[in-house]
Amino acid sequence: MKTDIILSGVGGQGILSIATIIGEAATRMGLTLKQAEVHGMSQRGGDVQSNLRLSDQPIASDLIPLGTADMILSLEPMEALRYLPYLAKDGWVITSSAPFKNISNYPDEQALADELKAQPHVVVLDVEQLAKENQMQKSANVILLGAASSFLKILDSAALRESIGRIFSSKGEEVVNMNYRAFDIGNEYVKNLKL
Repeated sequence: MKTDIILSGVGGQGILSIATIIGEAATRMGLTLKQAEVHGMSQRGGDVQSNLRLSDQPIASDLIPLGTADMILSLEPMEALRYLPYLAKDGWVITSSAPFKNISNYPDEQALADELKAQPHVVVLDVEQLAKENQMQKSANVILLGAASSFLKILDSAALRESIGRIFSSKGEEVVNMNYRAFDIGNEYVKNLKL
């Protein structure tokens, strides 16, 4: 069994934190993990993308071939669409609907929304708004991970949740509990969609 995930977003949104949580959970479960990261020109504001490959067998390459990704997990809608050529026909796009307008010619938001809705397997949620409503602005990325957790067949939600506790433990119990709650919010959001 294998799962290939493309994580994408903009620097500063927490994409690499999601990769760390998934990677830590996979390692604890004894899975093979390969990861390749691409950072934008600037630490904050540039595009960030990570190839994350998980398997119960050896993995030859850390790069995901075109048309084979099981999931695109994105904190920015335009960045989600950028990587569609990598998505398998039965793959899922899990993305935030909130744009991060870091360029002057950012595409029309409605056109982006329409293109996302046209995908056969997609979950679009406004993680920024959910984070704001729950007073956890710094945990929007973990809300997105919670939403994606139902689609990560190689990892169960409990393993991801435990990984969150280990990753954030050095920041104190309050931060750990906030991120547990963020994960649960995303997870419940998808359950309520009844896909």
